[in-house]
Amino acid sequence: MKTGVDIMTPTVIIGAVTDNRNTGYNPLSDISEEQTAWIGSMVYLFPPVGSVVASMVQDHFGSRQCMMLSNVTNLATIVILMFADTPEFLYNISALIGFNVGFVTSITISYSSEVCEPKLRGVLTSVINLSYFAGYLCVTMLYAITANWKLSVLITVAIPVANAVLLFKTPDSPMWLLSKGRIEEAKQTLRKLRGGASEENCIKEFQDMVHYTSKMDLNDLETGDTKTEKSTMKNSFYYLIEPETLKPLQMLVIIIFFTTLLSGIPFIPYLMSVFDTFGTPIHPAWAMTMHMAFGVSGNVLTIFLINRLGKRVLSLATMATCSVCFLCIGTIGNFCLPSPMYSWIQVILFFMSTFSSSMGIMPIMWVLMGEVYPMKTKNIGAGVSTAVYFIVCFVMTKLYRNLEVSAGFYNTFVLFGVSGLVGLTYLYYQLPETENRTLEEISEHFKRKSTKIDIQTG
Repeated sequence: MKTGVDIMTPTVIIGAVTDNRNTGYNPLSDISEEQTAWIGSMVYLFPPVGSVVASMVQDHFGSRQCMMLSNVTNLATIVILMFADTPEFLYNISALIGFNVGFVTSITISYSSEVCEPKLRGVLTSVINLSYFAGYLCVTMLYAITANWKLSVLITVAIPVANAVLLFKTPDSPMWLLSKGRIEEAKQTLRKLRGGASEENCIKEFQDMVHYTSKMDLNDLETGDTKTEKSTMKNSFYYLIEPETLKPLQMLVIIIFFTTLLSGIPFIPYLMSVFDTFGTPIHPAWAMTMHMAFGVSGNVLTIFLINRLGKRVLSLATMATCSVCFLCIGTIGNFCLPSPMYSWIQVILFFMSTFSSSMGIMPIMWVLMGEVYPMKTKNIGAGVSTAVYFIVCFVMTKLYRNLEVSAGFYNTFVLFGVSGLVGLTYLYYQLPETENRTLEEISEHFKRKSTKIDIQTG
């Protein structure tokens, strides 16, 4: 949830600059468009650094200890933000926030995919994505109520404090324990994660974990002999070019690009300006809060639909919906005269695109990052994928203003909508169904010479 707060913090700061409710002195009131672009995009530039660092330390320390460390840095950023009064100060703090976001996201993806049962993995990972949107909603609602961005951020200090308390009762991943030769501890942890199930009920899943982790070149796993691992970071990067890792990585890079476009990420730092352009009848701060509420609602629906419809159908349906919504917004803006009715239609379509993306393509993208890689490259694969996502976000948010000036505000929606239809075609032929499949079954799919989907069989 704190990750969602962090990502939305620059949006709230930028929105506060032009908010007519702020009648007092604001040291940031004179910042330029270029400076706001850097403030809004810097939070996406440094997550790749955090992701790479996470991939290097996670294998050694485990997800739990890494998440504990992240709470310390999260608290530090909140304290430092209270003293921010210049654009240069905000550049630096946005970079630190971005590092934290990448570090936490990469670890969370790996941990959730390892501890969840196959039939619940999609649902529970969607819950994680829901917590991000809850963070978005939390900080935007606080700002809409207080009209003070520093007070809004300060109140969120309760989140890392609560998270730190919960982590004391959070177990390490059984797969990580197996990789360290701690066999009995891994077995007990698995039983705990399955609600205190008996050893007989967990034996099949535990054996699958042993078989899966054995592919990491561990020695004497069954006897608990804790010899030094042969895998090094150099080997991990070498494994990235093997087909079973390279193919899902290529697929995810393409999915990340189209998902970022259609989920409205390029608009996020400038949401209040977007709603101003629409001519929203309500205050842009409250429109921004409603925007995030639709995101939360979409994520909640994902939890109930992902098992029933599967990731493939849900991804295709929501990507198509987002593309149509963007095309309609662009068409109305370009060809219809401004009026309250058309303003409402545009706002509703924008909310619908947010609802759809948060119900399908966005959470499913994060689920896939934890599913499609083999065990030996899972952590570094998740780290690289997360890094790619944030690099794409940085480029799109940084260049969005330039694109808007050169192409026009409503033409950007047309461009994104047409691009979404291209992405929809790619997903139709390349995205496999991973719901209710074990991690090993998913890995075997990408070992095949051709990963093109048989449309008749799905």
